[in-house]
This record gives sequence, C-alpha cells and structure tokens, in this order.
Amino acid sequence: MQTAALVGGIITALTLSLALPTLPQEDEKEVKEVQKTMDITVYDNLDLGNYDLNLDNYGEVIDLSNYEEIYDYGDLASKIEVGTLAPPIKSMTEPLTTAAVLTETPERSSATSPVNRSKGPGLSGSITDQGLPTCLICVCISTSVYCDDTDLEHIPPLPLETTYFYARFNHISKIEASDFTGLAKLKRIDLTSNFISSVDEDSFRLLPSLQELVLPENKLTSLPELPKTLVQLDARFNMIQSSGIQPEAFKDLKRLQFLHLSDNKLEYIPVPLPEGLRSLHLQNNHIQTLHEDTFCDGQDHSHIRRALEDIRLDGNPINLSLYPNAYFCLPRLPTGRFY
Repeated sequence: MQTAALVGGIITALTLSLALPTLPQEDEKEVKEVQKTMDITVYDNLDLGNYDLNLDNYGEVIDLSNYEEIYDYGDLASKIEVGTLAPPIKSMTEPLTTAAVLTETPERSSATSPVNRSKGPGLSGSITDQGLPTCLICVCISTSVYCDDTDLEHIPPLPLETTYFYARFNHISKIEASDFTGLAKLKRIDLTSNFISSVDEDSFRLLPSLQELVLPENKLTSLPELPKTLVQLDARFNMIQSSGIQPEAFKDLKRLQFLHLSDNKLEYIPVPLPEGLRSLHLQNNHIQTLHEDTFCDGQDHSHIRRALEDIRLDGNPINLSLYPNAYFCLPRLPTGRFY
C-alpha cells in the first residue's frame, strides 16, 4: 500500500506538470513553488519507518522474486569446460613445423669445380681443390700467402701477385710443373714438413724471381733443375742421394749463398760449388771422401774463398785430417771429425 501511494503521488505530480500550459516567464516562478509544495505533501504522507534496510531484513523489505532475468547471456560467449583447451585461433589452425624446406642444390659451375685449378687474378679469385678461393682457406696478407697446416694435398692456385708462399705442415706429395706457372714475382717457396716425393723437372726452373726454396722434412730422393736466381736452397731431412743431383747442378747458380743438404743420403760433396757460397751444411750424410780441389783450386795457391766460412761435415764417416791440402783457401776449417 505504501509503495502504491508513493508511485501514485509521483504520477500525479508528473501529470500536472505535463498538463500545465506554457507560461510566460513571470508565471514560471509561481508554478515551481506549486510543484514544490505538492512534492513535499506526497513525501510527508509516506510511512518510511519500515524501510530500515540491513542484512537481516533485506529479503523481507525487497521481494527479489519480481526481478526476472530479462537478458540471456548464455549465447554471447563460448562455453569452456574446466580441464579443456581454449578453442583454436583461426590463424593457428595450420599445424606448425620446424622441418627445413628442401630446396634444389645448385650445381657447381665449372669455374669453381675442384678439377679446375687454374689461377685467377687478385688475391681471392683462385679456386682450390676444396672449391673455395685460396685466400678463404689460406691467409693472404698483401702479396704473401700462408697455407700452413690446412690439410692441403696439392699446391693451391695462387694469385698472380704472390711473392711469398708458405704451405708448411700439409699433405702435399707432388709438385707439378703447372703449380707455379705465371708467378713471375714469386721469391720464396716454403714447403716444410710435407710428403713430397716427386717434383716435375720444370717446377722451379722457369721462375724468374725465385730466391729461396725451402723443402726440408719431405721424402725427396732427387733435386730438379734450379733457377739461376736462387740464393738459398734448404732440403734438409730428405732422402736425397748423390745420384739424384745432376752433375754440376750448382755451377751456374752464381747467386747461391746457402746450400743446406744435411740429414740426407749423400755419398760425396756435390761439386763444383759456386764461388759466392757462404754456408754449406752436409752433416749427417754418408760422405766418406773428398778431393783436394773440392773447395780450393789446387793449381792456384793464391786462391782464397773468403765467403765460404761455414762448412759442416760432422756426422759423416770421413776423417777430415786425411785431406790437409783441401782447406788452404778457406778462412776456417770445416766442422767435422779430424782423427
């Protein structure tokens, strides 16, 4: 009843306000006072004493049964049961894979084929047996190429500007005549500690600038023809025999200063020796004898070899005291056994 009276009062007030005609501005104040008086009269007649809401009488004062569910929200979202996965996102419906996609391997062109060992211009234009530029496998600094300990089995194609070449501690077994063709500026070749047993006859002879040839710790049994520009030959720790050295092999090498053939299988000293020779190392060979003119000109006792100061014959089965006239032109006696 009280609720009905309250609602009725409010409706009456709204009806009167709508029924009133539009009044001039001077009568507007008078109408507002009438509405205010009616509102106070309605609310004064309401008994609000029983509307003391608390947790104990909330259900008695307000009837919750009249609040029916107006909207059904069940269809607005997907139902997800506990213990199940969320529905897949459309963009992820395709299964992911980490497998690499196979592509067709391009064929190696003839320019990079391992068979093609021709030299190319520049420091990285040459292709090695591994199919890579020489300066990618080796280290190229200016005009020097360092291929030490790189498991090479052949001399790699070298840039045409190469001046110094090092390929120590590899598995090279043969030197071919074409390995150094066209390398007009090449001054030094160092192939220490390989397995070289064969050298083509023209491998070094045609190199116009070669000064140092370093071949120790290989398996050489002979020496090829050498260029006349050579200053140093180091072929220690090989298996070179006297029969493997051509007669007068060093006669025309006017620039040769260092001849090191120690730890081989030589039976005699290779003669004649070039006049400018400074160091002759023949220790640990099989030399048993020498001639009086091996070092000096027996017909000219005024002949003096001032340059040849270092001769080593120790480790050979020869008694140097048996050849006293063989050393008169030398600035010092050879190193070896004198008893």
